[in-house]
Amino acid sequence: MFKAGKNPYRVPYDGGFRIAKAPTEVSKKHRLGKKDAKKRLEDLVEEISDYQQILWARDTRSVLLVFQAMDAAGKDGTIRAVLTGVNPAGCEVHSFKQPSSLELDHDFLWRTALRAPERGMIGVFNRSYYEEVLIVRVHPEILGGQQLPSPIDPEAIWEERFSSIRDYEKHLARNGTVILKFWLNVSKKEQRRRFLARLDEPEKNWKFSSADVRERGYWDDYMRAYSEALNATSRPWAPWYAIPADDKPTMRVAVAEILRDTLRSFDLKYPEVDEKERARFDEMRALLEGE
Repeated sequence: MFKAGKNPYRVPYDGGFRIAKAPTEVSKKHRLGKKDAKKRLEDLVEEISDYQQILWARDTRSVLLVFQAMDAAGKDGTIRAVLTGVNPAGCEVHSFKQPSSLELDHDFLWRTALRAPERGMIGVFNRSYYEEVLIVRVHPEILGGQQLPSPIDPEAIWEERFSSIRDYEKHLARNGTVILKFWLNVSKKEQRRRFLARLDEPEKNWKFSSADVRERGYWDDYMRAYSEALNATSRPWAPWYAIPADDKPTMRVAVAEILRDTLRSFDLKYPEVDEKERARFDEMRALLEGE
């Protein structure tokens, strides 16, 4: 079973993560200028693409990237930037919004389990089953519409869901899925700036939602929910990474480096052709050249 290596943004496994101490921006010393970040990202994307080709050829592992964040943190742009060079046949992105009536007739992990990546693939969840311990925790009235057996214990249900998530992720890991989870940690101040940009710049108007602004009023509640979720579910086989998100170029490089380093750690090699098939290579070459 895969276990994550060291990384300064990795959430510890001992429950000691403190959101108040998690930076939303990197120091000036480590911040990349736009030009340097662009070049660095291009190099990383090229490496990721190469590794993905071998991952596809080996067909024994899959990779699942989970992205969670407050609105305007940059999930969509990061996914696009980091995976832009990956063969589309080897990558699938799924976004999870409000559950449908069919999805509510199943357990909360069902709809995401249907979209778990097959072997050889990189799968991406833009939001995920973690919404069930984030937005639902901040707005527990949502539980009333989830058709759960009653009575619901409002205190026990969150630990029960954490336990289900840990079990599910360990099950995936045992079966060859490597899980990397990214919390893009944007500051409330930077989120405000990005919301105003969506109002002020016509080409960004379509991104604006008044509901997103209303959710800002629950910021502290969301931070508590994220803190508990990350502490309860960051494990060696399914680590969380709290990535500073106020500077988008540096954030994208950080995510790409983690993915590249993970793929590199597999020591991937193309499958070897068996001797029987290799013995026919000369014969096949002669046939092809003789056409």
